[in-house]
Amino acid sequence: MSTSTTIPDPTSPNWQRTAWLIVALLAPVALLNYFDRQMLAAMKSSVMQDIPSVGSDANWGLMLGQFKWVYAAMSPIGGYLADRFSRRWTICASLLAWSVITWLTGHATTYEQLMWSRSAMGISEAFYIPAGLALIADFHFGSTRAKAVGWHQAAIYCGVILGGFTGYIADSPTLGWRFAFDAAGIVGIIYGIVLFFFLKDAPRPAGTASMVVEKPSVAASAKALFGNPSFILMVLYFTLPALSGWVVRDWMPAILKDKFHIGQGLAGVSATLYTNLAALGAVFLGGYLSDKAIRKNIRGRIFVSATGMALIVPAIFGVGNASSLGMAIGFLMLFGAGWGLFDGNNMPILSQVVRPEQRATAYGLMNLVSISCGGLADFWFGKMRDAKIPLNVIFGMFSLTVIVSVGLILLVRPKPELSADTQPAGH
Repeated sequence: MSTSTTIPDPTSPNWQRTAWLIVALLAPVALLNYFDRQMLAAMKSSVMQDIPSVGSDANWGLMLGQFKWVYAAMSPIGGYLADRFSRRWTICASLLAWSVITWLTGHATTYEQLMWSRSAMGISEAFYIPAGLALIADFHFGSTRAKAVGWHQAAIYCGVILGGFTGYIADSPTLGWRFAFDAAGIVGIIYGIVLFFFLKDAPRPAGTASMVVEKPSVAASAKALFGNPSFILMVLYFTLPALSGWVVRDWMPAILKDKFHIGQGLAGVSATLYTNLAALGAVFLGGYLSDKAIRKNIRGRIFVSATGMALIVPAIFGVGNASSLGMAIGFLMLFGAGWGLFDGNNMPILSQVVRPEQRATAYGLMNLVSISCGGLADFWFGKMRDAKIPLNVIFGMFSLTVIVSVGLILLVRPKPELSADTQPAGH
């Protein structure tokens, strides 16, 4: 990471151009990050038909869970490396590694090979999100931070949407699911090489660079984070919605296909397109409202996020009780709207309770707990599907966990010194 002794004025046009260039460079990375992982969910039927050793929904759920458990375990490590060394190097290496693994996944022929490839994917992808969001937070402050994160999260939703369309590629007799993995892998490798020459870390001023140059040890970081009650609340708040969020993302194409007797392509698009279009709109609206609200109230970002979480409660309950495809899509759109308000404000709120030199590590720890539990939710959902437990019962339980999370976020107490409208990186 750069150790420059001077730093531009964060409100200057030159700084702002650089700050938004960082977002523009990272948006394709975010898109590929979620496109590459979403494809498998959209092409479940084709993959299971081509690789019979997958066998059951429980095995499929275990494979989805395996990705998340490995991803979760590596996220704090990736975050710590990004904080201690370089966000730029962490991001570029992550993109190149997972793109190669994406290409290799398209050549798997057994369930065991799929398991290994998804585990490797979990390792490589885990390094990106904490580093990417922390880099955006380094360049963007109170007046633009939520909007900048919103643009990044919007790229994630675009990746999920495009991943949903790969069901049509899988159904194509001239292309197939393996082609999708090959193509995505090659695109990622090319962009990773290009990105290395343009992405850069945020400069640090002489008076504050010590916080980054004297980088905290693992023990010091852990002590500071786990001694921070608001960070603990953020971990729980980040985790509970993920139980339903990952099931919606990973299982909804199969749910819609089986429940409403539609094709794999239509199911994939129905499960991802409308939900993520709603999330796209909400993440932009949430970013605008959040950046505006914090100027009037230090807890403004929290209120915007809590509003989104409140929308998810009826959405989850409704998805489990939908009697038609149209009704299911309507509730999925409500879910997407709530998720966008929640998703775009996690790093901005975290930046109000955790110091800059620990942001990536903190986000990695949040991923550790959240995605580990999301992996268990994937596995348990597969087991419950095999046991023929009604969907409305399963999603009813998920809605209760979301209610609890609303109360948790309202207990978070932002630190005034970390909530300034303009704040040079390193402060």
